[in-house]
Amino acid sequence: MTGAEQIDVLLPLIKGKNIALMVNQTSVVGSVHLVDTLLRAGLSIKKIFSAEHGFRGTADAGETVGNSVDKATGIPIVSLYGKNKKPTPEELKEVDVVIFDIQDVGTRFFTYISSMHYLMEGCAENGKKIIILDRPNPNGHYIDGPVLDRSLKSFVGMHPIPVVHGLTVGELAQMINGEGWLANGKKCDLTVVIMKNYHHQKKYSLPIKPSPNLPNDHAIALYPSLCFFEGTVLSVGRGTKAPFEMVGSPNLKNQPFQFKPENIEGMAKNPMYKDQICYGIDLHNAQTGNQIELKYLLQFYREYPEKEKFFNTYFNTLAGNRMLQEQIKQGLSEDDIRKSWQKELNAYKKLRKKYLLYP
Repeated sequence: MTGAEQIDVLLPLIKGKNIALMVNQTSVVGSVHLVDTLLRAGLSIKKIFSAEHGFRGTADAGETVGNSVDKATGIPIVSLYGKNKKPTPEELKEVDVVIFDIQDVGTRFFTYISSMHYLMEGCAENGKKIIILDRPNPNGHYIDGPVLDRSLKSFVGMHPIPVVHGLTVGELAQMINGEGWLANGKKCDLTVVIMKNYHHQKKYSLPIKPSPNLPNDHAIALYPSLCFFEGTVLSVGRGTKAPFEMVGSPNLKNQPFQFKPENIEGMAKNPMYKDQICYGIDLHNAQTGNQIELKYLLQFYREYPEKEKFFNTYFNTLAGNRMLQEQIKQGLSEDDIRKSWQKELNAYKKLRKKYLLYP
């Protein structure tokens, strides 16, 4: 039972208050959107803050989302994806409490948690209460990847946590607050509405896709391993109906699988290698387990003909360190690369225990 489904817990916290929400297409109570649920309960919603992909979840990755008004309800929508990532004092002036309810996928580079950070920061700086309605983490059953080097902090990596952090958004919000990671070490007035009957090994199938290019559970499970390719010259199948279930490039004609990226409304505008045949591998039936699979990255680096062009400047930002690229170039094995993460991962796992809300 998600946080949003526990309206009986939420209502006493917000009754008689002016409310803002950060929500998107995943913010549902059963089959009804949280906004509609709260309006039906007679509550005063002043505004909606939107994250990457927009309020309806249809904007492309990285696409600037502007301010607008929700046609169905007339509520103003303020975009916090683009130039303005943190709500301003003016935007929070008429608000008493802010609710965050967005389905995350448990990876450091998925930007909803960065938007949550800035929302918390805005609330801390302006004396507003924030309520996180917790949801399951579909990759919450393991922890893996390099811990972020703070010198590479960006909107796709804001916290010194591993790529797969093993926390729900509620647990991560507590960690951000508790560790003083908001600007100037400020803390926000935070309440997490905790899920019922959830534990970290529980398999959870997402009822609504969390973003246009993560259309199913298998793509979500492969995402932590394949997102590194977004920092290379290879396509992960954006512009096909199965993004994050394939990898390829027009320069790898000896590979067994072919796909052709195209414009797809609501999924991909001008995808990489648009209208070109890419050669690579089909991962529809690839097994996913309890670790990031580096084998795909290592394999394609070995096989790519122009190695000096393989990585782009975004790779280190996504990896959260400068080491991984160098280790791949040096031909290190997957085992050796993993060993280099362990000391920081062990320290992180110890820290994580302080903030767990679920077994």
